[in-house]
Amino acid sequence: MKTMKLLFTLLFAFAIASVGFGQNIAGSAHDMGGELWNASGEICILCHTPHNAVTTEAVLWNHGVTVSAFTTYTSGTLNGTVTAPDGTSKLCLSCHDGTVGLEDFGGAGGVANLISGSALVGLDLSNDHPVSITYTTATASADGGLFDPSTTTSGLGSTIDADMLFSGSLECASCHDVHDNSNGSFLRLANTTSALCLTCHDK
Repeated sequence: MKTMKLLFTLLFAFAIASVGFGQNIAGSAHDMGGELWNASGEICILCHTPHNAVTTEAVLWNHGVTVSAFTTYTSGTLNGTVTAPDGTSKLCLSCHDGTVGLEDFGGAGGVANLISGSALVGLDLSNDHPVSITYTTATASADGGLFDPSTTTSGLGSTIDADMLFSGSLECASCHDVHDNSNGSFLRLANTTSALCLTCHDK
């Protein structure tokens, strides 16, 4: 009986969270429920599924994952280590690199509908803010122009490390919330007077 109550509670919490996410996605650039290639008309199914997820990189991930090689950002002034995009960044790039079809969900495959326009990031990330880069107390100390992520508040409720980093790494989702476009450009915080940038950068 306790197991059933726990299962019901978890399912209820997931349903409530899904409704909240769906309301924020509905009508945004991530709402593809009305696209002709999306026969189901569902919003969430492009990225998530309740069964048979294709990877554990994100909750019940349902979309094809990029296998592309990327040119990463490089600079002689970087104190963090940049790796090939991984984790959540790789999932974002699984649409935004322009090699995986938007319709490639649920194991369907296909590249008939590739992302384009300003949403296309491509394979050359050398002119974009680095992702999959370490950002730790040691990184901040070595750099001198970054706040300590373990003690600096993020503006999201806790520290930069707790709210914005993934195992000490800065990823696309550090600054962007795929489920919420209320700040524009799916930013996690409004960037008025560079507020989002200045969360981490001590300038």
